Order: sequence, then C-alpha cells, then structure tokens
Amino acid sequence: MDSIYEKRPWLRNYPKWVPHDLEITSDTALGDFRRSAAGTPEMPAVFYFNHAISYKDIDTLSDNLATAFEALGLKKGDRIVIDLQNVPQFLIATYAAWKTGAIVVPLNPMYREKELAYFCQDSGAKLFVTLDEIASSLDLSFLRDTSVEKVITTSPLDFLPPETDPPDLLKTVKKIPVSGTMDMLEMIEAFKDKKPDDPGLTPEDVAYLTYTSGTTGPPKGAMNTHGNIAFNARVYQSMQKIDENDVVLGVAPLFHVTGEVAHLAIAALAGIPVVLYYRFDPGETLRLIEKWKVTVTVASITVYIALINHPDIKKRDLSSFVKAYSGGAPVSEATVNQFKDLTGLYLYNVYGMTETNSPSHIVPWGKRAPVDMESGALSVGVPVPNCVIKIMDLEDGTKELVPGEVGEIVDSGPIVIPGYWQKPEETEHAIRNGWLYTGDVGKMDENGWFYVVDRKKDMIVASGYKVWPRDVEDVIYQHPAVKETAVVGEPDPYRGETVKAFVALKDGMGDSVTPEEIISFCKARMAAYKYPRKVEFVSEIPKTLTGKFLRRTLREQRNS
Repeated sequence: MDSIYEKRPWLRNYPKWVPHDLEITSDTALGDFRRSAAGTPEMPAVFYFNHAISYKDIDTLSDNLATAFEALGLKKGDRIVIDLQNVPQFLIATYAAWKTGAIVVPLNPMYREKELAYFCQDSGAKLFVTLDEIASSLDLSFLRDTSVEKVITTSPLDFLPPETDPPDLLKTVKKIPVSGTMDMLEMIEAFKDKKPDDPGLTPEDVAYLTYTSGTTGPPKGAMNTHGNIAFNARVYQSMQKIDENDVVLGVAPLFHVTGEVAHLAIAALAGIPVVLYYRFDPGETLRLIEKWKVTVTVASITVYIALINHPDIKKRDLSSFVKAYSGGAPVSEATVNQFKDLTGLYLYNVYGMTETNSPSHIVPWGKRAPVDMESGALSVGVPVPNCVIKIMDLEDGTKELVPGEVGEIVDSGPIVIPGYWQKPEETEHAIRNGWLYTGDVGKMDENGWFYVVDRKKDMIVASGYKVWPRDVEDVIYQHPAVKETAVVGEPDPYRGETVKAFVALKDGMGDSVTPEEIISFCKARMAAYKYPRKVEFVSEIPKTLTGKFLRRTLREQRNS
C-alpha cells in the first residue's frame, strides 16, 4: 500500500497549467542555451546595467573562448574554476567550458587564498577564471600546490560600451593588468570566428561542482548534472509560468545554485534576458527592475529586507515584478506582509538545497502559502513535479511520519544530485537508495504543504550563505590568546542568522583581548559572510564526557 507521501497529496495544490510530472528528456543545460541562441539570436541574453548583449553574441563569444580553452588543453571532464561577480563573463566562461565538455567549479569571489586553495585542490581544476581586481588582491603563489595551470582574468568594465560613463557601482573600477595571467578578451580575439568540437554532452554529465557543506563535514562538490539543471529549469518554467515575455533579475550570486538554475538555466531555456549588475545594491536593483521591466527572480530574504528599507522603494515603478520569490532562508509572514504593503506584490516562497539543484518545494505562482498555526512558520511550498518528498523520523531516518509530525525532510526524484565529487562515504551518508537526507527538520500538513521547522545540523545560514562552524573556529584558533572556541548561529532580523563565537581565553589574557579584536582578526582571514559578528567570552566551552563541544548547550543558553 502506498504511503501518504507516495500518493502526493500536494498535487491538488498545483495550478491547472502545471503537469503532475514533467517529461524527462535528453536535454542538457548547454542544449537549452544553444536552442535559444539558434531560435532567437537577436534576443538580449543579458542586460548588463544599461547595456544589452544578444544570445548570438554570447554564443559567438563562448565559441571563441571555448576554442581558446581547447588550445590550453581543456577537455571533456576537466574542471575549470569560475571566480566572478555577476558579470556577463560568467555566462561566456560557463558556456565556453561546457562547449569543451568541462565541468564548471563556481566559487565565491569573497574567498581568500586558503579557501581557494582547498577548492582548487579538491576539484583538481586545470584553469582559473577570475576578475583582475580579485587576482591583483591575491598572492597567486597559493596555486603552486594545485593542478591549476593558467589564470585567466577579465574586468567588470570589459562588456560595457567604452564611450559611456561607468555605472555608479563601477565608478572606481579600473582595468588592472595582472602579471602571469591571460586576458579573456585577448583570448577571445585570438580565436575569433573559431568554434570548438562538439563534446557530446549527455544529461548524466556533470555541469557544475557546486561546493556545499551539505549534511555533514567540510565543503564538498555537489555534482550538479546537465540533466539536473535542465530538469529544474523546467520546474521553474512550469511553476512560475515563465514565457518569452519574462525578464529575470540576476540578483542571486551566479556561483550559488540559485543563480545557476533560477537565473541562468531558466533564462537559457526560455530564451529570455537576465539582468546582471556586478553585485547586489538595493538602489541599483530597484532602478533596473523599473528600467528593464523585470518580472521574476529568486532572491534571499535579505535582498527583500534591503529593498523594503531603501528610500526608492516607493519611487520606482515595480508593477512588472509579479513573480518575486525568496529562498535560502526561512521567510516570516510579517516580512511577506510588509513587502506587499509597500509594493503591492506578494512574496512567494521557494525551498531547496544545492543537492536538489535549487527547488524541491515552491509556492506555485498565483497561490498563497499557508501559515502553520502551531509554529507560525510560513509554508515553503509544495514538492515539485516528478518528486516524492517524505518526513522521516529523526533517530535513524527509517520510519515514515504522518502529516503534522516533525521529522527530517527526505527528497527523491530527478532533482537530486548523483553524489559528491570523489567522496563516496559522504555520498552514501547523504543519499540512501536514491533518497536525499537533507538534515533539515520540518513537517507536511494534511493538504501537502511543507514547513521547515529547524535544522538537524549545525550549519549556519547567514544572508543565504552557508557557514560551517568549524571553518570559523579554525581561524579563531589561530589567535594566540584563544584557548577554546565554539561557533553557533544566532537569529538576526536582517541576515536570517548571524555568526556568533563563544571564546575561552588562555589564562592571563582576559585583560588584553577584546571581542572586537577577535572579530577583526577573523575578518582579515576569511570571506566577509563568514566572520563572526558577535563574540562572547566564556570561562570554558561546555563539553560532553568524551570532550566534544556542546554547541547545542550554547544555543540553549543563548535562547534562555
């Protein structure tokens, strides 16, 4: 007898235009882009600030760059790091990599040498593409212990008309020559009118290694396949009712699974433009929504909070923006209501993980998410087509729970990655017989709406970015005055969660070190979203009898 989850009670909440199951095809993420480039070549693929770049131009430029990559020895299955802000070169380099059959390793441009070295070593990347401003700020000698052979640089100014004044976000930016690197524009020019050989990609081939801390341990590369990406692009197309009239706001980082799927993949599938503008700025976001008549995006809740608090929110015409979705962190009903009061627009929920290639649950366009009466949590939506999502017990994950009971959210279907890059044990732990154990705690109501209640793991989600406590603790331990430390997430009205460090100092150091000094020490040594915003000194960190730190106890003390 089928379980309640196998019966998929959530299907009754699908709008009439959403099929219960989407056709599983042989489509790839690259194939979707190629079809749009061939079918509507003059359609803008990118609006970069005030400038339009067509599908034909992106296709040609990525052909040229792919041929240059081939000349450097890049071949099918090789990995290439793309360490860029939200600039057109992200698309060009990604499609160029795929046109050689290579796997893209998208990295956060805030990472520093130690972090970048880990990702380059773990992925075995051969090429490293980054902005000149990033490369010039790094000691590139960290690459000596990696397999990276060439560094390719590009400028945020490269795809703006030279005769126009740069936008405000790029006013201080200058093109910087970086010794020992190759310039992307020069590479493209050197292989002008050249095309690469067809690599023969299949849905099973890996498109991205998107690094995540997943359900356990240090960062590992989620193998997002071309089939995964293409399928979830179709999920967004169906659930958000995307057509040729839509315009995507590229506000989520393109190195994040949301940017990869909810921005790039859906735009390529539908043959529509994505608006890019280097990095998030609330005033520029509002201006570009109005200018390009943006209709749809998926952004972290911190984006919407920043827009709500910007003085231009009531000055701009946002009437086109009818498909505003938020994901990456829980969204409160109060924020949804505040956004609607200010703009007249409803804020839709979407929920997923890197391991589910963005959406596993979504509020279909035109529907309204219910609120859980017990917890006050806003529903994250209903499971997407073709998928069965269950709530399993928290002990060993073998017992299926009934609607209303709280347990671990467990996913299955074409949204789930095949595993982690060269990490079979972590794959076996997270994906069991095709079921992804998310580590997130939630429940399903009788009507098939899902709610995220808490986290099973210690992961901190700050402004939509995942922070693994041990990464922060490892840096804090480098301070000579620190004896012990434990890091936890603390609720924050803007960031969702913020990073808090409990620190026990060495004997005799109590009068010589301040919390601000610890914060500054960390800020100089790690990505901006990771460093602790709060530090509390304690006499010692609570431990189990076996010596393990009790983060749970610290969280309970914090909330008491």
